[in-house]
Amino acid sequence: MPLSTREWWHTATIYELYPSSFKDSNADGIGDIPGIIEKIPYLVKLGIDAVWLAACYKSGGIDMGYDVVDYRDIDPQYGTVEDIEVLIRELGKSGVRLIMDLVVNHTSSEHAWFKESRSSLNNPKRDWYVWRKGRVIDGKRYPPSNWASIFQGSAWEHDEATDEYYLRIFAKQQPDLNWENADLRKAVYDDMRFWLDKGVAGFRMDVINLISKAEGYPDAPIVDPDRYEQFGSGLYCNGPRVHEYLQEMRREVLDHYPGSMTVGEVIITSSPSIVQDFVRPERRELNMIYQYDLFDIDCGKTGKFSAREWKLSEFKSLIAKWQSALSYSNGGWPTVWLESHDTGRSVTRFGDRTEANRFKAAKLLALLESTLGGTLFVYQGQELGLKALTADIPIKDYPDVETQRTWDAIFQQRNAAMPDDNEPDMTDVAEEVRIKARDHARTPLPWTSATEAPHAGFSESRGKIWSPMNTDSDVCNIAQQDSDPLSVLSFWRKRIQLRNQYAETLVFGNFEAVPSTMDDGPVFAYWRKPLIDWTRKARGVQQEGDRDVLVVLNLTPGDGVTFEMPPIPDLAKHDGILPEYFALQGTDSKDLPSKAAMPGEKIVLSAFEGVVFGH
Repeated sequence: MPLSTREWWHTATIYELYPSSFKDSNADGIGDIPGIIEKIPYLVKLGIDAVWLAACYKSGGIDMGYDVVDYRDIDPQYGTVEDIEVLIRELGKSGVRLIMDLVVNHTSSEHAWFKESRSSLNNPKRDWYVWRKGRVIDGKRYPPSNWASIFQGSAWEHDEATDEYYLRIFAKQQPDLNWENADLRKAVYDDMRFWLDKGVAGFRMDVINLISKAEGYPDAPIVDPDRYEQFGSGLYCNGPRVHEYLQEMRREVLDHYPGSMTVGEVIITSSPSIVQDFVRPERRELNMIYQYDLFDIDCGKTGKFSAREWKLSEFKSLIAKWQSALSYSNGGWPTVWLESHDTGRSVTRFGDRTEANRFKAAKLLALLESTLGGTLFVYQGQELGLKALTADIPIKDYPDVETQRTWDAIFQQRNAAMPDDNEPDMTDVAEEVRIKARDHARTPLPWTSATEAPHAGFSESRGKIWSPMNTDSDVCNIAQQDSDPLSVLSFWRKRIQLRNQYAETLVFGNFEAVPSTMDDGPVFAYWRKPLIDWTRKARGVQQEGDRDVLVVLNLTPGDGVTFEMPPIPDLAKHDGILPEYFALQGTDSKDLPSKAAMPGEKIVLSAFEGVVFGH
């Protein structure tokens, strides 16, 4: 059944903003909240409805804000709580809401809670984290279970002071909270209320499906017999009490703030039935989730930085799978996204790595994303077609903890297997890092060309800035694209406008792939069909945005790709409407008028060309 009520976040376009890299206002080399406030007109002009502000709480500095020291304070490098209040107020003047990140699977090891917890076995907050005694095998001490950390090594860290291990699925400076402790949950809820009371519109919840682990923390199945640590995601993802906790959070906190929204990051979960349980409205848990199947498509068996050849049919099938599984008419709600602070750049990963086709591919991906159902998310720089870090930037200069620790772990593993003093070949890993590392999405925005201003207008710092910046700002920057009607930025603005105009179809409507395009061929075509009662047309109350649309995409750099326009479905209900397709919008605006076509007629698509047809 469809959702009973429609909320603001259903039709919203949400812009994820990475504070370190948006705009530096004080020349210290790192972006900050006053810099965001300065650039609000840019965000408003894009046409967004909300800003999702990535983690900016006071942090230990290990994982770029995702190791929180104090949930009620802002890291001094970004500003103050008062700056956030100003940001909420100034965004609100233009009808834009602010969503905060909520990182409550773990804290920083510098958080006051953890300092108390580790101080003694009897501290009242000892049970706010997960502590266990180690075990001895053949006279050697081992962690409590064989779980591997997502950031390499064991998921358990030994603490000398109390001779116990604490659980840390990520870095050793990111101890996992124990959600089984009711006092801990109450403290988290109090921190949520602190921000909601200030006018925050909701939360993006970091790895929220990890807050419940398997009872007893049992060993993971042994997949790699050569090592103690084993990948145990089945034991720490979607645990037995995760839905209970989310329902309690909704009941205790969110229900008291009408209109607040939640988007949960649900990692390592590919089953539609499991995901649906998080978002079905009658369960009263999350409004929507971030799901990662599409971002595993090119990952090999040994992890993110191993290669896997993927086919276009897989790409198409994954999109169709989740559009159907989480559709509005199916009682769910999807998110639509191709980039975040945790991924590489989509134009490099799913588009084209040549300069000749870069911006064509960026527009094509914008057209794809903006014609899919659900809440639309745009990540900063995506609206420009920013690509992965250029090859002249060495990997050793990439600042992300995941990149460096994974690189080091693979190097050490290979180095140990070398028969002599030669260094291992890391070429294959380097190729994947240059595509998939999180660093690519976290580079500072180029507000102008580097020939016009230091650091391409991001910062007036006379020294280094916090992260390497792409060296192609002369061909890709905001000032240039803002005034170019054919730029990727201008295209995104038009796409958001059309999506709003056709919300009944593009946001809420059903997705139906054209079967003949679900193979490995270059074309991906699909219908978007509104859920309205077509008797409205007969009554003269049909809206322009109610019509069916057909989206036709050439996902490849191939020129001269042909596609036969399909029959118009349910033609009887269109009585009185000419059975002809007309182009509403396309990636090549100069060629758009020629794209009108009859069913059965073949159209020709250029490299990475996409067209939205009405009829």
